[in-house]
Amino acid sequence: MIDVKQMNALTLAYIGDAVIELYVRKHLIQQGIAKPNDLHQRAVRYVSASAQANVLHRFIETDELDEEEAAIVRRGRNAKSASIPKNVDIGTYRYGTALEALIGYHHLTGNEERTAELISLMFRWVEEGETVEK
Repeated sequence: MIDVKQMNALTLAYIGDAVIELYVRKHLIQQGIAKPNDLHQRAVRYVSASAQANVLHRFIETDELDEEEAAIVRRGRNAKSASIPKNVDIGTYRYGTALEALIGYHHLTGNEERTAELISLMFRWVEEGETVEK
């Protein structure tokens, strides 16, 4: 059995990225979007590093995270990745990675209720434009 609490933050982010992507795809399909290009264009609103960083900033500002979650976020934010996308600054990328690590952590610990709760907030804030630009 794996010890999720000791797992590398980038590994948590790796699984978190996949979990977020699956939730987003399901969410868009449930909205009746069927064309692959439209699905892709709409998905970017949720899965881009800047969107994820903005959501994480909102989680922090609204005290949405408990101490354990904040520790996972710090680990994710401070993780050193070998590559950074060219279209985003390092700070934004790291905050996006931190959100993915948090989602990956909850998924791997079997806490799907919290995973769904955080992603539901992400959907609401992105769709209402309530995320905070940093």
